[in-house]
Amino acid sequence: MSTIFMNHKLAQMGFAAGNHGVVDYDTDTLQVALIDTGTNDPDYTVDQDWTDVVSGLIGALTSLASLTEVGSAPNVDLDAADTTISSVSGASAEELVLIMWSGANGTSPLLSQWDSGDVTNLPVTPNGGDITVVWNASGIMRF
Repeated sequence: MSTIFMNHKLAQMGFAAGNHGVVDYDTDTLQVALIDTGTNDPDYTVDQDWTDVVSGLIGALTSLASLTEVGSAPNVDLDAADTTISSVSGASAEELVLIMWSGANGTSPLLSQWDSGDVTNLPVTPNGGDITVVWNASGIMRF
């Protein structure tokens, strides 16, 4: 098993969807994914949905559990339980992305992206075991 640690909370979401009322954090399914940037390097300035980065997926999309919102607009922090991505194999992963899963790649907006500057133990080389994402104690992101 490997563990990757979020060094800090994302101060503001980079992808456009989260800032335009597309996501309802109380009811929508949020998922995290490990991405091989050698296959696909997400670019938050142009990428919009899961279709734009799915080719870099390592392992499986994994839903966040126990989502909570703390605070009030404009300073609402999103948090969740630590997330375990099960039985991960394949190439090394250099980034994590967070999406809102709608049921289809083309309508599942990208919400955020983290790389080795944000996450301890990235890149990670899968060995067939689980990889646990330990979210920062102050939350995942602010929106």
